[in-house]
Amino acid sequence: MEKYELLPQQLLLEGTCETSAFFTPKKATLKQVLRVHDNNYVERLCNLELSQSEIRSIGFPLSEDLVQREFLIAGGTVMGAEKALTEGIAMNIAGGTHHAFPDRGEAFCLLNDQAIAAQHLLDSEQAKKILILDLDVHQGNGTAVIFKDNSRVFTCSVHGAKNYPFRKEKSDWDLPLEDQCSDATYIHELKTLLPELFEKVQPDFVFYLCGVDVLGTDKLGRLGLSIEGCKHRDELVLSFCKTNGIPVQCSMGGGYSKEMKIIIEAHANTYRIAKSLFT
Repeated sequence: MEKYELLPQQLLLEGTCETSAFFTPKKATLKQVLRVHDNNYVERLCNLELSQSEIRSIGFPLSEDLVQREFLIAGGTVMGAEKALTEGIAMNIAGGTHHAFPDRGEAFCLLNDQAIAAQHLLDSEQAKKILILDLDVHQGNGTAVIFKDNSRVFTCSVHGAKNYPFRKEKSDWDLPLEDQCSDATYIHELKTLLPELFEKVQPDFVFYLCGVDVLGTDKLGRLGLSIEGCKHRDELVLSFCKTNGIPVQCSMGGGYSKEMKIIIEAHANTYRIAKSLFT
């Protein structure tokens, strides 16, 4: 997508980030991927042997470039998670592929980047209790299924009640919101949620999926947030992590407003807040 090129350009142009702040990710290893995804699915994916119905569910034409891109995105989130352990926060301009299930992909998601990175932190004993906080407008259905029997990862999804996926999975904590949910309602719900959620989970690491498809201008979203409301959302979450000394990795997730400048501004706000809090 165009935003993956324009966002870093904007951050550099305005001085929010310097070139040295960016890192080039390495691909996730097959071993890391297979810790959360089914071997048969990954083998058929890598060999470009998915069925036509599986490809239709993904929504992209299947190609070698697409598969390698997914491994790279997941690798970026793994590397970001490790950077967050030392720097407090790290961001993946891509990522947020939360509709990837253990045995299949759907809705433009082939491999679940934050799930892969979360399992990596557990396997390497760099985290003991992880919270995946998914504030994309769509429920993190794949993530919920991947960790449904894993007590060391707590999944929380705040999403549009009537939006995709139309058959919801069960996260550890789901908060469905009604269509055209306003800034005031959303922020009230989030302010109520965060203290109770963090007290319940007691995480030592947070993965934050900060999709900007919650905006009222979004073509695929059904909520009603303004750019300022979306910014306030990020301030609440990142401030909570900072205040409690919990490292956080952010994946940008969705954003499908008609005007690209709206998408870039909303995503850039997440970086601006991160800079103000963590530097």
